[in-house]
Amino acid sequence: MNAFLKHHQNSIQFGYRCFDRLLLNGLIQPFQQPERVLGFFHVYREGKRVTRKTLTDIADQFQYWLKNRSQKWGAPILEPPDGSGDDSRRDRLLDPYFQNPKPDQVVAIVKAREPARILVAVGDKNNDSPHLEYKQRWVNQFNFYLSDARWGRMFVRMCPYFPFSARVCLNQHHWLAIRMREEGIDFQQCTNAFLKCANPAGLQELADSLTPQDLLRCGQKWLAAFTPFISDRERKHAGSQHRLFFSQVEYCDNLIFHRRAAVDELTERLLDLNRSIGQPKKITMIFGRKVTKEYKGKLHTVIEDLDLPNPVIRSHYGHGFAKQYVRDDRILRTEPATNNVYDYGVKKDVENLPHLRKRMSEIIDHYHDVQQDVLETFVDRGQLRKLAEPTVLPSGRRIPGLKLDHPRQLAVMHSLVRFANVAASGRFTTADLYGPALHALGATASEYSLASFRYDLSKLRAKGLVERIPHSRRYQLVGKGYSICVAFLKLFERIYAPLTAGLLAPFRGDRALPDDRRCALDRLYQRITDDLDALFKAVGLKVAA
Repeated sequence: MNAFLKHHQNSIQFGYRCFDRLLLNGLIQPFQQPERVLGFFHVYREGKRVTRKTLTDIADQFQYWLKNRSQKWGAPILEPPDGSGDDSRRDRLLDPYFQNPKPDQVVAIVKAREPARILVAVGDKNNDSPHLEYKQRWVNQFNFYLSDARWGRMFVRMCPYFPFSARVCLNQHHWLAIRMREEGIDFQQCTNAFLKCANPAGLQELADSLTPQDLLRCGQKWLAAFTPFISDRERKHAGSQHRLFFSQVEYCDNLIFHRRAAVDELTERLLDLNRSIGQPKKITMIFGRKVTKEYKGKLHTVIEDLDLPNPVIRSHYGHGFAKQYVRDDRILRTEPATNNVYDYGVKKDVENLPHLRKRMSEIIDHYHDVQQDVLETFVDRGQLRKLAEPTVLPSGRRIPGLKLDHPRQLAVMHSLVRFANVAASGRFTTADLYGPALHALGATASEYSLASFRYDLSKLRAKGLVERIPHSRRYQLVGKGYSICVAFLKLFERIYAPLTAGLLAPFRGDRALPDDRRCALDRLYQRITDDLDALFKAVGLKVAA
């Protein structure tokens, strides 16, 4: 359990982790080299020449096959919506076609012009032995939207041109919903997350049970169905079936809070404080990858979509990022994503799914640990420095800040924390405090005037630790004023001053005393000074002195 989850667990109903979007590239490896393409046609296509006409005929055959199958399936071929790069627009276009689909049913096909790597015959169109090259071209590709029996809603993008590059898009949330129905686990799914689950442990166990074979079985089944040019015999004997590789991967941690107010309060603090995690040291701590001179990517944190109800905290590294945002009112989602799994030290073949899951889960844990460091009450975020900085009042008057070792200021603080003030309901006048302050300072009224005392008190008023009661000559400590005064006094009088004295002017006789004859407090002080001596020696300060 990471520090973040441990700290906030009382506010969290349950949590789970799973892959969200899995985008897999599919390619037929023997067809990635022109000479092997020639060998395939020689062995399996009776030595047919690979010419420009041959390649054009293959694409045309795919178009004829697609038109026939579209009618047989009852799946219309659609034009992409305006702004086709926006996945949400395409999802809205296809939502009506996914109303009560049958298992393994293709519901619609979307044609879109996109770049693809295709085989090109260079030379005259009548040349029987052209030079074959692979080129990047913008071509019409076809996105088959379907409802898989095991994976639910998904799509497969096919390029009709040789060598039939493909892309498979899966989402483990749909896969988990089907698995939980099979297991009889009651749950409530809201868009792309689970808001309720009767067995969270069972949900996580199912999420972790996803294997590379689950990806391969689904991907290769549909890629074989959408590549009519290649027969089952050729796939088996020529190795001409698609292999799958990670293209884009998103792995999400979902923490479902009991109340919306709790997650709102937490995210407000995160948005306010998370600008400080955009440091290379912290980003590399999150992603666990060393930054060298060769590194060219981004190393920072940004807060995006500030105009939306749920802004996104996004930390960039390499070809990926980790983002954190609230969805569906009560879910805090932390989601690392990448377009190149090499950034995480993982190879692209889908066989590496368990390793990738482990690495992305570690990234989430590191991200949460850094988040908790940012949220932690006792981690300095500049508060002490701000107390020491001057305060400029609305009138333009400049009031000096609080100094930890200022005798007059410490004397004022001594007078503020007296128990006599508690008896007076925490209210006091400057006359009530002036005498005790003189005593604490060891000074006379001529050495430390009432006007000087009021000036020193104004420093605490400027920092919001003391306020004047309206229509009165009395004052009171406000907020953490009492605690800050006590902390300043204890730090100086019980920590800094004794340690400094022990280091600079120790009593010689004390060194000869055995530890058991010293008081407990002296032994603790001595332990700190001995450790400081060892530290100074280790870093060379003793020699320099």
